[in-house]
Amino acid sequence: MSKKPNKEPIKTVVLDPNPKGEFKLLGGSQADDWNKRLANLVVTALPGQSNLDAAMKANKAVLGAMVDMAPADPIEGILMAQLMAATEASLSMYRRAWSQPAEYFEARTKYLQLADKAARTVMMLTERLDHHRGRGQQQITVKHVTTNNVTADQAIIADRVTTGVGAPRSVAAPSLLAANSETPMPVLSGTEQPDLVGMGGVEKKK
Repeated sequence: MSKKPNKEPIKTVVLDPNPKGEFKLLGGSQADDWNKRLANLVVTALPGQSNLDAAMKANKAVLGAMVDMAPADPIEGILMAQLMAATEASLSMYRRAWSQPAEYFEARTKYLQLADKAARTVMMLTERLDHHRGRGQQQITVKHVTTNNVTADQAIIADRVTTGVGAPRSVAAPSLLAANSETPMPVLSGTEQPDLVGMGGVEKKK
């Protein structure tokens, strides 16, 4: 009789029902397990980990920068972690490029190409971080101009600011509000029409 294959044990993950988020400034999460793991991944991705003293200084500096950037959620934490690693890679490649002797032109060029590629990654990550923080919203300012007279100084200009959050709001610029006209333009009623004199071949009736 063949033996039945042993069933794999069920793995159970227990999550903290009341996360404190004491290290949220490192990973952007309320779960400190995530924040600590992300911080460890960042520091192990940095160069020079074989030298303990240099590694501790570098790790402290990079994590301090992440705290200053203050990730608001885990997505921002991921982007910042990759941003730190890409920045280190870019600057390291630039350093290696200029440390090559002048006669090793091809090696220097290769390092510069790698540095530029990492620098473009830094730029892309920065743009994605800004886009995520702004949720892709743009602010558009539309100016409505109403003229009560033929002169430009009689114009009333109001700024209408439209954003992606909330209802649009109108703001009238006090410095741009014109003074009242001394001779306002006449208001034409439905029965009153101007005389068409010398326009389109139509003569004024006597």
